[in-house]
Amino acid sequence: MPSIRVLKPEEIESIRKIDRAEEIHEYYVFKNGGLILEANRVSVAQFDPDELDKLISNQHQLLQVGGKIIGAFDSNELVGVASVESQLRGRTANYCKMDILYVSRGFRSSGIGKLLLQECMKTAREFGAEKLYISATPTKNTVDFYLNNGALITKELDTALFRMEPLDIHLEISLYRA
Repeated sequence: MPSIRVLKPEEIESIRKIDRAEEIHEYYVFKNGGLILEANRVSVAQFDPDELDKLISNQHQLLQVGGKIIGAFDSNELVGVASVESQLRGRTANYCKMDILYVSRGFRSSGIGKLLLQECMKTAREFGAEKLYISATPTKNTVDFYLNNGALITKELDTALFRMEPLDIHLEISLYRA
């Protein structure tokens, strides 16, 4: 099992090595208060270079304002990454946003994503949050992963995040489950 640890600032560039390739067959759409699955075949070969540059820049900024980036390493190779903003959000400042979670193609379905998610939840608790906010790419595999790990459609939509990602599925995970 790969080791999980906090990423050092000088390791952020290694996010470029994550194998983003994926065959997508279905996407979720949020309509009338629920999720509707729609067929849509897309082949993703890699990160879009401009999006990747922006993602890496955002991770540097996230660290500068107190956020945390967690990496999964197989030997010395980064095979998964996730991050959490330190800023508390919401009407009562009770949730933190998980910024990213990616696992390289050859390491998916191995439990790494779940370990990274658990670390994000732990980090959000350390930041004083009660919930983790997730703006999830609407692919079936991604949304199902979060739903299977305790996420629900968010009760408090973050309008700023929604404006940035209106097609995403906006979820939350309670950090203190009853």
